[in-house]
Amino acid sequence: MWTKEAAATAEARESGIRNKSSSSSQIPVVGVVTEDNEAQGVFKPMDLNRVIKLLEETDKDGLEEKQLKFVKKLVQCFQNGLPLRDLAQIFKILNLCAGKIKNQPRFVESAYDIIKLCGLPFLKKKVSDEITYAEDTANSIALLGDLMKIPSSELRIQICKCIVDFYHAEPPKKHIPGYQQASSSYKIQMAEVGGLAKTMVQSITLLEHQLVEKLWVLKVLQHLSTSEVNCTIMMKAQAASGICTHLNDPDPSGQLLFRSSEILWNLLEKSSKEEVIQQLSNLECLLALKEVFTNLFMRGFSHYDRQLRNDILVITTIIAQNPEAPMIECGFTKDLILFATFNEVKSQNLLVKGLKLSNSYEDFELKKLLFNVIVILCKDLPTVQLLIDGKVILALFTYVKKPEKQKIMDWSAAQHEELQLHAIATLSSVAPLLIEEYMSCQGNARVLAFLEWCESEDPFFSHGNSFHGTGGRGNKFAQMRYSLRLLRAMVYLEDETVNTDLCEKGTIQQMIGIFKNIISKPNEKEEAIVLEIQSDILLILSGLCENHIQRKEIFGTEGVDIVLHVMKTDPRKLQSGLGYNLLLFSTLDSIWCCILGCYPSEDYFLEKEGIFLLLDVLALNQKKFCNLILGIMVEFCDNPKTAAHVNAWQGKKDQTAASLLIKLWRKEEKELGVKRDKNGKIIDFENLPGLSAEDFVTLCIIHRYLDFKIQATHKQRELANKSWENFLARTSNAKTLKKAKRLQEKAIEASRYHKRPQNAVFHGTDIKGLNTTVPSGGVVTVESTPARLVGGPLADTDIALKKLPIRGGALRRVKAVEIVDAPKKSIPTMLQFQFDLQRSDEETLGVIEIQHIYENAKVHFITDL
Repeated sequence: MWTKEAAATAEARESGIRNKSSSSSQIPVVGVVTEDNEAQGVFKPMDLNRVIKLLEETDKDGLEEKQLKFVKKLVQCFQNGLPLRDLAQIFKILNLCAGKIKNQPRFVESAYDIIKLCGLPFLKKKVSDEITYAEDTANSIALLGDLMKIPSSELRIQICKCIVDFYHAEPPKKHIPGYQQASSSYKIQMAEVGGLAKTMVQSITLLEHQLVEKLWVLKVLQHLSTSEVNCTIMMKAQAASGICTHLNDPDPSGQLLFRSSEILWNLLEKSSKEEVIQQLSNLECLLALKEVFTNLFMRGFSHYDRQLRNDILVITTIIAQNPEAPMIECGFTKDLILFATFNEVKSQNLLVKGLKLSNSYEDFELKKLLFNVIVILCKDLPTVQLLIDGKVILALFTYVKKPEKQKIMDWSAAQHEELQLHAIATLSSVAPLLIEEYMSCQGNARVLAFLEWCESEDPFFSHGNSFHGTGGRGNKFAQMRYSLRLLRAMVYLEDETVNTDLCEKGTIQQMIGIFKNIISKPNEKEEAIVLEIQSDILLILSGLCENHIQRKEIFGTEGVDIVLHVMKTDPRKLQSGLGYNLLLFSTLDSIWCCILGCYPSEDYFLEKEGIFLLLDVLALNQKKFCNLILGIMVEFCDNPKTAAHVNAWQGKKDQTAASLLIKLWRKEEKELGVKRDKNGKIIDFENLPGLSAEDFVTLCIIHRYLDFKIQATHKQRELANKSWENFLARTSNAKTLKKAKRLQEKAIEASRYHKRPQNAVFHGTDIKGLNTTVPSGGVVTVESTPARLVGGPLADTDIALKKLPIRGGALRRVKAVEIVDAPKKSIPTMLQFQFDLQRSDEETLGVIEIQHIYENAKVHFITDL
């Protein structure tokens, strides 16, 4: 509480500062703690508006000293914190001081002192002050970022220190009666609202060669990027690309790389990942990342360097997911492939000469990350050639083998097992793209040999600690699981070379043997993994046997037995969620691909009551299986023995197959919403609301569309038959031909324009002596040997064949031959030769025998005058 004595003393010491008591305006007043009354919490009042007005004045003698003096008093006044109600005016004073720095450098210290106060707690007099003065506070904090433009190193560093202090709030040095500290996160929230992160990102461009200031700005951004709001603001300000391009700036301390990578991580996690990746997917950023990673890979030996190296690789992997990222163009892809394989495939490249990975945790993580980045890179098809050059398949296959005894390994047993599983999983993605390399490395033989070891009883104490090792602790299920995935990926390429090689190596028998071995040793503990293995085996068998009768015969009765075993599974397990549904789908697929079409297997399947089992599953009334089962049943019905089995089947309550199928039909109608009347007639084709009378007429046409379509088809057939009959009549009867000719000429004449302009020249288009009533082919006029040289129009020469046109020359042979199939029960098929015969009016209807068209061939052509 203010006392009268304290007020009088303050008024005496600051005479002329306060406004008249009669003024209605409210003047912000703060208390300055004096040495005499500090213990009592008494403050000296100060008119901030007067300070602002004083700083706005110019061109007065001694003004600068007075201004600096008042600012100094202001700083002393707020040594224990800044009240929220006065914050806007204090920052206005700060802004005025900053504006004077260019011409009056002494104001740098004043601005510095005020900024230093911003690191102190913000004080509120009322609980509602945080809300009331939120806008003023946000704008004030945003001003700190704008002040980074002032070319003063100490000022910039102090601004950064002040912002960092937001995240390390300390209680007030002294308790001020009537005030309490604002919440610890209040400054952070106001920084988000004011958009401080944007101006701090923009300030990086001002600090190209100022390492110390740049490190402080990165420290600020590192703190700001812990917030999703700030990360979004920074992302929109292009922070990712701006920071990434400066990763290689000289920095002996190493802070720049550490803080920059941390900021990039936060941006990827807390803002739009796609947008950040897009910002980083340019040549400049990737070249910077490449150089940083290569340096750390070759020269980083400390725990800190290796950890940072791995972080950079993860960021690179995320960027590589963007197909537009120029990973190949910058050479990063080639280097990553080299780093991933140099331990397994010896290389003379200087980047890896003399390098060797240790079994430390960081190097182990690096190896897994390199396997992972290969999977990402191989999705970009231009990478395939680099994978070939880097011998990636050969490097990965070095892990696909049983553990060798008494061999010194670079990795511990647990690490080697995890890398082995990771390598096989990587092969599943890479090998289908590199079939030739896979085959040249004897890929099928290696995988089948490894599966043989997986099935063997050799002692193996697996750890099963990793993601890929799930379910494989103390057994070889994990190795078998990923090996079968690899085989499945290769089989479903449908490459005949791969599949034939697999069959020649006894894969079908081996798969059946593994399946039988698994079902002979039930393992409820790892049931989900076992079910996946069984499903993959059946899918592999389906891929190998489909459309190959010989392979289906190899599948044989043993294969049918494992199918029947699965079909007998308790139906209640289908709802367990462990993978029985997938196993059943795989089984149905194997019936379709491995049994159907092979009569001995079909008969054996029928003998073992396979149709009964199919109908049992169909009776479960699960729609996801119905279509596939019904398709299989249709195919089985081609076998004459099937009908008896279908008719003999009985379900629950003596249900027959016919009854089951009818029930399924009704269920389908119900799901489709088909409605019937009391007599069973379907009534909802037409029961549509909001139709007019014209719409109902159209609906009737739609309803009878198929009837109209069958009618139109018949009409077209009748017209075609009639046309053919007319053609035959013209070609076999001269009178009919002449009649058709006259009708044709009459129609042509009627279509002509008879009124001719005066002095017009008429050119006839009729070909005299043309005796056809069908459209003729292209007419080609050939200037032949003059008639006087060949003896006249009736001369019999080799080139004339039989008769010559009256104008002379030889009969032209035409290469174009059209074969026309006559309708059944009419005349034999004829070879129709299109050519231009020019004849005199005296020639009569006859049959011309055309010879020498082909050797020893005679073709009769029917023609008329």
